[in-house]
Amino acid sequence: MKEIILDTETTGLSVKDGHRVVEIGCIEVENLIPTKNKFHCYLNPERKVSEKALEVHGYTDEFLSNKKKFNEIVDEFLNFIKGKRLVIHNAEFDLSHLNNELKILNREKLDNDVVDTLILARDKFPGSSISLDALCKKYRIDNSKRVQHTALIDCDLLAKVYINLLDQKEPTLDFQNFESKIKEPNSNNKLYSKKIIKLSPEEIENHKIFLKKNLKKNFF
Repeated sequence: MKEIILDTETTGLSVKDGHRVVEIGCIEVENLIPTKNKFHCYLNPERKVSEKALEVHGYTDEFLSNKKKFNEIVDEFLNFIKGKRLVIHNAEFDLSHLNNELKILNREKLDNDVVDTLILARDKFPGSSISLDALCKKYRIDNSKRVQHTALIDCDLLAKVYINLLDQKEPTLDFQNFESKIKEPNSNNKLYSKKIIKLSPEEIENHKIFLKKNLKKNFF
């Protein structure tokens, strides 16, 4: 199954206050293993970044002023996540901002299946801190690169946290599928095996002569 680890950064907390998305980061995983497919962009939010948001991600108005606008990347983004489950930490926040961007363009809301790792963590560690940093510490995941919140770094950390929350330290091998391939040697799924080759009587006789000559050279 293909899933998308997703994170956004914004100009502020609430869409009700007119805040917009300034960064989208996505990492694709298949059966919990990251693929090489990523989606990332900075966005011109067409408004100022709040002071509190600037402290979180560090993206200034000047830095964002020459970036693409959401309407310029929307199709590429939607194609990237199409038909895939979204894995988000505090999904309500990210989805509200992304759906707001889509609403501005008169586009449909996202209808992907969603896994909220915040809810998974809350169920697993009731009463404990369940921020991304706290979960990294709990699972001994190195988050030293997370000086500020940036979407791709957060996605990378969340992918590792997600695997741990599911109690799957490493993706498991499908031994049942492997055995079925062995039983079906004529299937398209090829397995490598050793082939036994029978020697002809002539080849056996030549081999004996070869051994006699070389044994005499080496030992006499």
